[in-house]
Amino acid sequence: MSSPEYEAVIGLEVHAHLKTRTKMFCRCELEYGAGENTRTCPVCLAHPGALPVPNGKAIEHTILLGLALGCEIAEHSVFARKNYFYPDLPKGYQISQYEAPLCGRGALDVPGFGTVGITRAHLEEDAAKTVHAGGATGRSVGAAYSLVDFNRGGTPLLEIVTEPDLRSAEQADRFLRLLRQTIVELGISDAEMEKGTLRADVNVSVRAPGEQGFRPRWELKNMNSFTFIRRGIEAAIREQTAAYERGETLEQSTYDYDPDTDRLSVHRSKEEADDYRYFPEPDLVPLEPPRQLQQVALPELPAARIARLAGHLGVDSAWELVTTGNDAKAEALAAHGVEWKAAAAVGMNRGDFLPENAEALAQVLRANVTREALDEAFGRAATERIDAETYLAQTALGDESELGPIVDAILAANPGQVETYRGGKEGVLGFFVGAVMRETQGKADPKVVNRLLQEKLKG
Repeated sequence: MSSPEYEAVIGLEVHAHLKTRTKMFCRCELEYGAGENTRTCPVCLAHPGALPVPNGKAIEHTILLGLALGCEIAEHSVFARKNYFYPDLPKGYQISQYEAPLCGRGALDVPGFGTVGITRAHLEEDAAKTVHAGGATGRSVGAAYSLVDFNRGGTPLLEIVTEPDLRSAEQADRFLRLLRQTIVELGISDAEMEKGTLRADVNVSVRAPGEQGFRPRWELKNMNSFTFIRRGIEAAIREQTAAYERGETLEQSTYDYDPDTDRLSVHRSKEEADDYRYFPEPDLVPLEPPRQLQQVALPELPAARIARLAGHLGVDSAWELVTTGNDAKAEALAAHGVEWKAAAAVGMNRGDFLPENAEALAQVLRANVTREALDEAFGRAATERIDAETYLAQTALGDESELGPIVDAILAANPGQVETYRGGKEGVLGFFVGAVMRETQGKADPKVVNRLLQEKLKG
C-alpha cells in the first residue's frame, strides 16, 4: 500500500510461452519436461550458417491477443536483434521486436479497477534455462556451478508491455489475473506460472501525488507467482518510500525479491534500450500480416463477462468467478433457475460437470436434498448422464423443531467457540455448521442450520 505522501507507479512486462508445436525460428518440437538438451538443433544452438524461419502459428497467436486487447495491428512488422551476452543466449543476441512490433497501443479494461494501457505486444524467442546447482541457495550467488538446458531456448514468447498506469499491488494483481484468463481462453498459451509458461517483470517507482514525470524505477525480474508479485510490489513501494523519507537518492536498478525474508536485493543496474543495441534482424524479411488475420471473430472475453455478471453478483464475486474459469458452470445452473449467488458458490466449490447435466443438477440444488445426495449427484455428473429423480427423494432435515435442540446442544458443548464468535471472529460459524452436519450425518439442510446458528449466537 502506498504511503499517503507517495503514490505508486507500476508497469508490467508479461511474458507468455505460446502454444505451438515447434520453436519460434526452427522446427525443434516443444515438450515440457523433456530430457535436458534433447530438443535442440543447429538453428537454436546458433551454429554458424544456420538460418531462422519464423513460426506462422506464433504470429497468428500474437495478432489474436492484439485484437483482444484492442491493439493497433501493424501492416509492416520487423524482427530485431537484441544484443546481450549471457550463457543462456548462444547467439549472443535475442531475436525480438523493437521499433515495429506486431501489436501497437491498446488497452485492457479491468472492471472495478480502471483501464490499463498496453504499450505493445510483440513476439520474440525465449532464452535457454540456466540451472544453478549446489551452494547454500541454489541461486547464481553462492552456487557451486551452473548448467544450461537449451530446450527452452527459441520457444515462441509473447511479451505484453503495459503503460505505467497501475497504482497498487492489488490493481496489478487483478490486471495480471485477467490478462492470464484472456490468454488461456484464446487458446494461445497454457499460461501456467508454476511451469514458467507465464512470467512477469515488474517495474515499480513512487512519487509525490500530483508529481509529473517518473522517478527511478526498480525492476523485479522473472516473477512467476501472483502472490510473490503482489508482495514484491508492496516491498518495493515500502522500501522506496522509506528511502525517500530518509532523504536518499535512488538509482534505476534490477532487483531480486526474496519471499522468505520479504526483502529486495540489488541484482544489477537497469539496462535501457540503447544498451541492447537493437538493429533489424538481417536474416529475416519484414512481416506483412494478411488482412484476414485481423478479421477473426473473437468470443466474449473475460473482461466483458465480468462486467455482465457483476449485475448479478457484484464486481468482486464476478471477477473471482471468471478469472478462475468457473463462470460457465455458474451460468449453466443459473439458466435453469438456480439463484445467482448460489450458482456462483457451486461454480467455485464444485468440480466440472457435463453440460447436459446442468438441468438435473439445478433441480437437485433447488430441492432440499441431503449433502450425501448432492455430493453423489455432482460426482457422477462429471462423467455420466444423471437423472434428478434418483436424488430428489433424499430429502434433507430442515424441520426447525428437530434441528433446534441439536444446535442448542452443540452451542452448550462449545462455550469457548461461542465467545470467540461473539467477540467478532465470525469465521467460527463454519465450525458449528460442521458439527451439526456431523451430528445429523450430513442430513441437515445447511441453509436452515446457518440461519438457526446465527439467530442463537446473537442471543
